[in-house]
Amino acid sequence: MNERQVKLVIGSLLHDIGKITYRSGDGRNHSQGGYEFLKNEAALTDGDILDCVRYHHAFYLKNAPVTDDALAYITYFADNVASAADRRKKDDPEDGFDKSVPLASVFNILNGNTGNLHYEKRLLNIEEGVNVPTEKTGALDETFYQAIIRQITENLRGIRYTDDYINSLLTILEADTTYIPSSTSRRELEDISLYDHVKMTAALASALEQTLSARNITDFKEALFHNAEKAYQEKWFLLYSLDISGIQKFIYSIGSEGALKGLRARSFYLEILMEHIIDELLTENNLTRANLIYSGGGHCYLLLPNTEEAKEKAEKWIREVNSWLMDRFDTALYVASGCAACSADDLQNKPEGSYPELFREMSRMISGRKAHRYSAFDIVYLNHKKDKGERECRICRRMEPLNAGGKCAVCAALEDTSKDVLYSDYFAVMRKSPDHELPLPGGCVIRAVSDVELKKLMSDDSYVRSYTKNKPYTGVHVTTKLLVGSYTAGMTFEEFASASRGIKRLGVLRADVDSLGSAIVSGLPDKYASLSRTATFSRQLSLFFKGYINYILEHGTSDYFSAGGKRNAAIVYSGGDDLFLVGAWNEILDAFIDIRNEL
Repeated sequence: MNERQVKLVIGSLLHDIGKITYRSGDGRNHSQGGYEFLKNEAALTDGDILDCVRYHHAFYLKNAPVTDDALAYITYFADNVASAADRRKKDDPEDGFDKSVPLASVFNILNGNTGNLHYEKRLLNIEEGVNVPTEKTGALDETFYQAIIRQITENLRGIRYTDDYINSLLTILEADTTYIPSSTSRRELEDISLYDHVKMTAALASALEQTLSARNITDFKEALFHNAEKAYQEKWFLLYSLDISGIQKFIYSIGSEGALKGLRARSFYLEILMEHIIDELLTENNLTRANLIYSGGGHCYLLLPNTEEAKEKAEKWIREVNSWLMDRFDTALYVASGCAACSADDLQNKPEGSYPELFREMSRMISGRKAHRYSAFDIVYLNHKKDKGERECRICRRMEPLNAGGKCAVCAALEDTSKDVLYSDYFAVMRKSPDHELPLPGGCVIRAVSDVELKKLMSDDSYVRSYTKNKPYTGVHVTTKLLVGSYTAGMTFEEFASASRGIKRLGVLRADVDSLGSAIVSGLPDKYASLSRTATFSRQLSLFFKGYINYILEHGTSDYFSAGGKRNAAIVYSGGDDLFLVGAWNEILDAFIDIRNEL
């Protein structure tokens, strides 16, 4: 990313920080209050970033002392698009604002619901259990907001305002603003969090900036401010989707020894593989994780600039990934992509039906590519591909050089990784040859490390990025906190069966959320459908199935078939709409009751 792109993303992520200072007792309007806070408390001095905060509303921007190509115009437009998508009138609107209103649940209006549930006041901490929305949730008082602003201030002072730290900034904002509303108007639904709003604003702004640049538009004041109506109809954006085929077969390619370890390792590897593919695509397009709308279950949605360069870079990378997958795994895994050009009006479902049609268009493209996976060149390659070994791997059955145990390098590394999935919190991506480490596309490997090792690796020339598991961490090129359903009682299949009540049998649970795809595409009423609500809905599901599920299994409450408490069970996979548990048969039954009740 160039310097202006970095400033734009940071300014867009921080543009509404003044809402927190205002609700904490500061009497100034949130634009001025946010500007003063960042300048005086967070010691932010960059004028371009501060302008994005101070002038993101038309009233202040129209007479602002800024140039016609100021980044503030892009943040202003992106904020308007995100806000218009967020703030939809209630069926029974009231007058005025209430800064103490808690965040409402997006599920209140999903699939015809008419609920009135709100989340309790707290920060995002999956170790505290599920934040279940209720009708009796208390108000968000000034003391609560004061605690939030103190924590944000402390965290902001620990980062630098460069591209190396943008993803750390996202982590900070997610932790502190996930359960506070963006809008507190009594007339509007208050179901979009401040985090989801600023993240969407940054995604729209960064994609828009690149499209403007590609079209040689430098007078942002004229294009976005004076001609706003026309700008809302322009196809500035590209919704882009990826889907991995072959997940189930890949996960179940395990040996009889250490079957549980093999299942868990393969599930985690696919999770990391998908995140790596996403991050490389975003990096290649000079974008950040703000532009990742949703990822889970081998599927993702991204917001890209609608430029030929962005399309070509994305498609080129996916071709490279599929070529790498063919070389490593033959036809076992395949990544299909789909895209749809869209305007600001489309993202707000104007006219009605235009927003869900974007997802149908992507889905049709993905289905077509799955039906015709390989080109003639690919088929010739696969038919003439020479085996690298003389015997089949005892796990995946591919002809590869084998170790003393009869396993190929990938299967051996996956087996060794199982322990890391359970006990390591940090994973570094390095540009190195596999050398008994798990390989990733683009000449990379993934390595489990300690926090001390990670700090040392950050100065290594081969260091690319890192992921943390279930814990927030800030630093150079720390990409994201990956929520991972990693709960385990530390047992084998045999030990789980022995620990069961009555008959000594193993319990296996496979479950998914009914009609999740339909809910994402058409579950929201037309007047409320928007990319912001889709992102909010998807993120809440990810929080549940990747994060809170660990707490649910650690603190079981159902006691129909067991004593409750810590479950004798293990998560094989949990994410997207899919769940796979194993354990003592009676514990699995109670665990499912807990999970369903909490959901």
